[in-house]
Order: sequence, then C-alpha cells, then structure tokens
Amino acid sequence: MLDLDRKEKLEKLLLQLKISKDVDLCQVHQALIHPSYVYEGKGDMGGHNQRLEFLGDAIVGLVIGQHLYEKYPQKSEGELTKMRATIVCEASLFQAAKKIGLGEYLLLGKGEKRMGGSKRISNLADCFEAFIGSIYLSVGLEEIRKIIFNVLSDKIEDAAKGDFGDYKTGLQEYVQKEPNTNLCYKIIKEEGPDHAKMFWAAVYLNEKELAQGKGKTKKEAEQEAAKCALNQMGD
Repeated sequence: MLDLDRKEKLEKLLLQLKISKDVDLCQVHQALIHPSYVYEGKGDMGGHNQRLEFLGDAIVGLVIGQHLYEKYPQKSEGELTKMRATIVCEASLFQAAKKIGLGEYLLLGKGEKRMGGSKRISNLADCFEAFIGSIYLSVGLEEIRKIIFNVLSDKIEDAAKGDFGDYKTGLQEYVQKEPNTNLCYKIIKEEGPDHAKMFWAAVYLNEKELAQGKGKTKKEAEQEAAKCALNQMGD
C-alpha cells in the first residue's frame, strides 16, 4: 500500500502532466522503483520497474514510429529509422525524464543513491520508459500518445529538421540554461597503432574540466565525455 505522502506526490506528478483519466497509482509507484531499492530488501523482488520499462520501450517506439510513418510519407525507411532512433535514444529519453522531474520520484537503494543514481542517464531514461508503460496500462494508447508527443515534441521537431541530437547536443542544451557559458572539447591523449588507436577527450565549461571520455575515434571520445558530464550535472 502507498503511504499518504507518496500518494500525494504521485498525484502531483500526474496533475502536472494533465492526465485526466483515473490512473493506477500502484503501477506508477512501481515504475519509479529502481532495482537497487528492491535488492536492498525494501520491497517485493518483482516490484521494481524493469518489466514496465520493457513495456514502455515498445510503446514509445510504436507511437513515434507510427507518427513518423504517417507524417513523412516521402521519407525512406532508412531516414525514418534514423529519425526514430534519434527521438527515442537514451540521451533523448533522459532529457524527457528531466523535463517532468522523474528523478525526484525515483526510489533508489542507498548505494545507488549515494553514487548519484537519481541523475544517472541510464536510470532516468529507463525510468521514463517504465513510467510511460505504467500510465499506458491505465489510460490506453490514444491518451499515452498525447503524453509522449507533449514530452518529446522538441525532439520530434529537431529530428524532422535533420538535427539528429546526441550527448553533445544534450550537454549543450543543458549548459545553455546559464548565460555566458562556453563549452569546448579537447583531445588530451591518443594511444595505439593507427589501425587500433584510442582517443581520450575532455569537455570543459568555461575552461573548467567537466569530464573525460575515450573512444575509437575523436568524435566517439567526445560523445563519451559529454555523456559522463551529463551524468554528473543532472538536475
């Protein structure tokens, strides 16, 4: 059973999203339970959000796929696939979760919480999918379609313009919240023979290093650095 405080918090979240139909709050609650919380003995072993994440992943993919198919009849299969992948990628769903503040409601184990799990990209992206799955079970496809479009509208518009966002884009959007910010990347190390070289990149905000990343190409290293920075800088 949900305690009164948790119930009120979840109702506030649903009100923020303007969900008018009755929703099973117990399922929403489960969608916001990270496995680490359960593994520490704080609930039923089946009570975390991974099954709902599986469902939500399918629903988001279906809704976005159908929308792109109907909206852009001139686009090829390859173009539609790239657009969908951009809209439903981990970085995009992470931003969607932050947009509606899901990190504030996510229940984590002590260790995961101490390591900043409520701001971790993968946790929030998974949480968003689980949340969508939980709402869908109560309101159905048409209602959940409206919610997905509302939260992901910016990403849909960007993909339609050919702006295939990524972790670097996500980090740029994040730091632009503050005026007079300058974000830059530097390759700080490279090792190995030409056919198997590894690169290390650092990302700087106003000359202060935020994070480092490595990859098989310079671009891949920069993407990894941006991903690490986003993990550290979540709301």
